[in-house]
Amino acid sequence: MVTARIGVHTQAWAGVVGGNQGWGSVLRVHFSGPDLARVRIAARPDALWETILSFHRLRDRRDGLAFGKWRVETREKLNGETRLLAPLVPTRGYFPDFLTPPEGQLGVDAALSALRETPPARVHTELAGLARTRTLPTWIRAMADGDSRQLGHLVGVLQRYHAAAVAPYWPRLQARIEADRAARGRALLDGGADRLLATLPSTLRWRAPVLEVEYPVDRDLHLGGRGLLLMPSYFCRRTPVTFHNPDLTPVLVYPVDHPVPRVTAVPAPGRSLGRLVGATRSAILRGIGAGCTTTELARRADVSLASASQHATVLREAGLLFTLRRGNAVLHTLTPLGAALLRGGQQGEGETG
Repeated sequence: MVTARIGVHTQAWAGVVGGNQGWGSVLRVHFSGPDLARVRIAARPDALWETILSFHRLRDRRDGLAFGKWRVETREKLNGETRLLAPLVPTRGYFPDFLTPPEGQLGVDAALSALRETPPARVHTELAGLARTRTLPTWIRAMADGDSRQLGHLVGVLQRYHAAAVAPYWPRLQARIEADRAARGRALLDGGADRLLATLPSTLRWRAPVLEVEYPVDRDLHLGGRGLLLMPSYFCRRTPVTFHNPDLTPVLVYPVDHPVPRVTAVPAPGRSLGRLVGATRSAILRGIGAGCTTTELARRADVSLASASQHATVLREAGLLFTLRRGNAVLHTLTPLGAALLRGGQQGEGETG
């Protein structure tokens, strides 16, 4: 799968993570020259990673500003999915790697199809890890014994949960992740993999040739020339996440920043879009491209810095761009709605895959 879950799954331990001073246990990711050449950033959010990690967020009480409203809205739409998923995705400890196949980057339908085709031997092995620490319900034990109907049942539960908890918020989630990806991409262009790794969140520390990750257990991961896929995630919080099985494709899921606005369902286009009339704002929207600073935006649209900042504020309030602030610098990127408007298309509801 597209992640590097190593040792005990980290999301269960988010509450013990502190700052980058006085770290306790550490995951050390060892890079060779070929590994640095193969560092890349996930092209899009992963549907099942966000689904599984959102299930962790649903059951904790932290980060109320970012997730409080989302929790209330989601719980009102669920119908037994929490009870069914809880034994597979406990609040603490390991959960099976097969729940997050790499096809998650292709959309939820492709991911669930891949999950349904998981080899029975792998399902049995990974569920055995859960059975060592807790008593599993009958339907999960049957799935571990090769009952394909129960695997199909799991697919249905995940599909319903995703539809309630993730799909309505996908455009907002996607915009936030794309903003982080744009910032990491600029770091990669400006200073190569070394700069990229040095700009990751504070729970990751680059000490070439080792990336240290604040982690619940001490562990070493040798990439062995496979490179590393970095995956920014909306619902990952504090501690990065990686596969339990080190033989899977090395991927590190890390949390994006969560400035306001908090995650909410996408509103229908309203009166704020009426403020976009005029050639200057159209030029601003076109000038954002794959991401740019306010200074670059002013130059591309041939307006003053103050004018570029003012127009960017209007576009941001209309939900057409996202602004990522880092110190005194800002980076503007288009939201899915802004990109759709620029293309002349219509923004669909829910996940686009």
